[in-house]
Amino acid sequence: MPRALANGLELEYDTFGDPAHPPLVLVMGLGAQMVTWETGFCELIASHGFHVVRFDNRDIGLSTYLDDLGAPDLAGIAAGQASPPYLLSDLADDTVGLFDALGFAKAHVVGASMGGMVVQQLAIDHPDRLLSLTSIMSTTGDPTVGHTSPAALAALTRPPAPTREEAIAQSVEGYRTTGSPGYPLTDEQLRAKAIRGYDRAQHPVGTLRQGAAILASGDRTEALRSVRLPAVVVHGDSDPMVDVSGGKATAAAIPGAELVILPGMGHDLPEPLWPQIVAAILRATAHG
Repeated sequence: MPRALANGLELEYDTFGDPAHPPLVLVMGLGAQMVTWETGFCELIASHGFHVVRFDNRDIGLSTYLDDLGAPDLAGIAAGQASPPYLLSDLADDTVGLFDALGFAKAHVVGASMGGMVVQQLAIDHPDRLLSLTSIMSTTGDPTVGHTSPAALAALTRPPAPTREEAIAQSVEGYRTTGSPGYPLTDEQLRAKAIRGYDRAQHPVGTLRQGAAILASGDRTEALRSVRLPAVVVHGDSDPMVDVSGGKATAAAIPGAELVILPGMGHDLPEPLWPQIVAAILRATAHG
């Protein structure tokens, strides 16, 4: 896979489709590697005439790790008594740095979960670099919306497993807890997904630093009211990680945004729903 020098970091990325087509950049969520954007999903978007890019955010996958920043004090950050290693605005700047490295004056952006937060921040900080935005299973940072269920929170906050087998089992249980009840994966599919992620890269402290960025970046609602870009917000009605109220609040905050609520979808991107999700993305891009 190639790497791009962006915002002083090396970001691992790959591409799908014709480089002559309009660029569409996919931004993944908390602790999630770029391969969480499944190859088939990326190819489906590219088949509609886009040059699709997926990449590893800082501190995850095969991109630069910022271990010199140490482990964050999450409790202190949540209480406003400690500083985060970085903010979501820094991840947004990384994404613009990727645009620059790849020669994109502007791009369509699609973000999932934390990636949705990053593309929202992109629209706030760098509106002149975006053609459209799609925010999937995300929220505004308003603490009164987008709640996490107790079971999903427990899966998110459990300590890292000490061995490969335990880590894979932990991931499988996490996927089972947060996945789409309307489109459940088999145990074999969940295990294959967990193995792929673990064997590609495992960097739990990077996930903690990304989590600190979410905690410290605050509520984007008022800033989102100034966004003047084509926008679509996609959310599952059965999301235990980010309650559907987060998606509703996002769509309400962005003027003219379309809200798409998908029955049976949890906090993942089930293959049977790819056509509907891609159709929603295409409606955003059609106006960008």
